[in-house]
Parts: sequence; structure tokens; C-alpha cells
Amino acid sequence: VGLAEVGGPCKMSFFGFGQSAEVDIVLDGQENRKQVEVKTEDGKKEKCYLYFDGETVSGKVNVTLKNRNGKLEHQGIKIEFMGQIELYYDRGNHHEFTSLVKELARPGDLTQSTSYNFEFLQVEKPYESYTGANVRLRYFLRVTIVKRISDTVKEQDIVVHTLSQYPEMNSSIKMEVGIEDCLHIEFEYNKSKYHLKDVIVGKIYFLLVRIKIKHMELQVIKRETTGTGPNTFNENETIAKYEIMDGAPVRGESIPIRLFLSGYELTPTMRDINKKFSVKYYLNLVLVDEEERRYFKQQEITIFRRADKVRKNYQAALSHHNPTLLSDGSGNSKTQQSPQQQQPQENDEKDDDVKNENDDGKDQEKS
Repeated sequence: VGLAEVGGPCKMSFFGFGQSAEVDIVLDGQENRKQVEVKTEDGKKEKCYLYFDGETVSGKVNVTLKNRNGKLEHQGIKIEFMGQIELYYDRGNHHEFTSLVKELARPGDLTQSTSYNFEFLQVEKPYESYTGANVRLRYFLRVTIVKRISDTVKEQDIVVHTLSQYPEMNSSIKMEVGIEDCLHIEFEYNKSKYHLKDVIVGKIYFLLVRIKIKHMELQVIKRETTGTGPNTFNENETIAKYEIMDGAPVRGESIPIRLFLSGYELTPTMRDINKKFSVKYYLNLVLVDEEERRYFKQQEITIFRRADKVRKNYQAALSHHNPTLLSDGSGNSKTQQSPQQQQPQENDEKDDDVKNENDDGKDQEKS
């Protein structure tokens, strides 16, 4: 007879589900916090709140009971701050590099909707959030209501940006390359490190031209590397194309380059992040002759994120957790503090051969 009682406290428990609740996470100061668009795993875009390394993550967890007359039996309520790397080819394993837990409530019964405050003080967030072709690095808050049958879980992602400060010294890239007795060119880029909204300025000089070039362009290539050893995967993506010339150059000609990076979706250079993946950028100079043979020359550059306007409350965190990156003069960079910080490196300016993408796969030799 009791089961026929509509709306009674036994209504859902007969089916084994019991009382249910909705969980909502509200971050402190979120109405004034900047939101940024991030690409999800399925290619869509969503907005998330932006944080920096060393910032406190705090807020409130609201647990709302769906049935006002019932009670929710639970084995504890907790909130976690997680930082993890997901490799798409190894979905069963999530590699956690940050894991903090706060207990919100001990085991017991909830008889009414309740709110819980939480605070993760000055959380270290060593890496930048990233979603790529084969890997994702994400930070998120996860609330879990532990129950006998199935837990109630709520996750909310946040985005982390890492800011870098560089000394004034930023060496230019200048190289002479060519094909013996056929082509000899000199190209120069104004620097080797660029911030995300920078401008690549350079020049191309033609010192010897004995092949009929009909087209030349400059590409920005992003190379994502995941895994190690035989399980290494490289994913190349052409982010930008800039047509330098269309037509045959003559000896002594000089062509200027000016490529604005702000119009493209770039991330900072990431080197060996938690020994799981890297993201590098290259300037690729491509020449095409009248016989459709392609010649190219790649040069690695470093891309970093510069603060637009550093807020006062971020300044202390940045000075403490993001020290200035300094070159040690040997082609590597050092930080004054954390070894986990991304370490931009000077580019290796070796004068490699110009490569030829012909069917026979042989490289043209440098003059």
C-alpha cells in the first residue's frame, strides 16, 4: 500500500536510486574573471575561466536536493583540483601531475540543500592548458558525492595560461642556403623568439638565381610530438601561409617579409611537458620552380605568451612562480626557480641543407 503513495519518501528508493541531487560549482569573483575560448576534444569551442600559476582557486559548491521531502544518504562529499594529461591513443591512462583534495562533508544524511565553501591556496599550475591532435592537458575541479550505488560527480574545467618574461637580448636568424651552381639565397628574420601577437619581420636576398622560380611562400608549421621511442607520434599542421613572391626573382633582388601572428591560433612553445609531449613551431621557406619541384628550408622559432596587462593581484604570483627566463649562452635557457617551468631555448642556427621534395626523395646540396 505504501508504494502507491505518490510523492512519498519511498517513491524512488523502490527502484534503487534513492534521493538525487544537482551539484553546481560557483567560483569566487567569476563575474569579474576573464573567460577565454578553448577548443574541446571534438573540435567545438567553449568558454572557461582563466587562471594563472600561483593563483588561489576558491568558491562554493551548491548541492540542491531534487526531492525536498527526502534525504540523501552519502559516504562523504569531496572536491578535487586536478591537472592531468590525456593521450588520445592511451585513453585508459590519465597522467596526473597535480592532485589536491578537500573534504566538504563527512558521511551522513543531507535533509536539505546545502552549500560548501572551498579554497585551494596559491595552487601551482606549472603548464599551460592545451588541446591538440593527439593530446590534451587540462585543469578541472571535480566534486564527488560518494554513495553506495553510484557516485554523483560534477566537473568544471578552467584554463591556465603561463606567462614568460624575456631579457632584451633576442638574437636574429641569418642564414645563407642554396643549391650548388643553381641557387644561392640569404634570408634573415629579425629575432628568434616571438610572442603570440608579434610580427615576424625579415628579408630574402637572392645572390644567385639559375633556376626558374615561379612561387615562394613562408609557412608557420606547428609540430606536436607525443610519446617516446617507437611510440612517438608527430603531427604537423600548417598554421599560416604568407606569399612572398609570385614570379621569377633576379640576382640582387631583396624581398621584405612581414607576417602578423595575431590572426592565427597559436600556443606557446612547449618542450617535453611532463615527459609526455612537446609543441614546437617552425618557419618554413618554400620555393617552387617551373617544373613544380619544391625546395624548402625550416628554422625553429620559440613562441611565448606575454602578459597583456598584468593585474596587481597577479604580479606577486608571477614574480614568485614565473621567474625571468635567462639564456646561459650555450643555446639553452635557465630559470632562477622551478625546473617545471617551460624553458624556451635559443634556436639552433645550423646551416642545414635546403631540402627538395621531389619524387626521388633526394636532397639538393647546398652551395
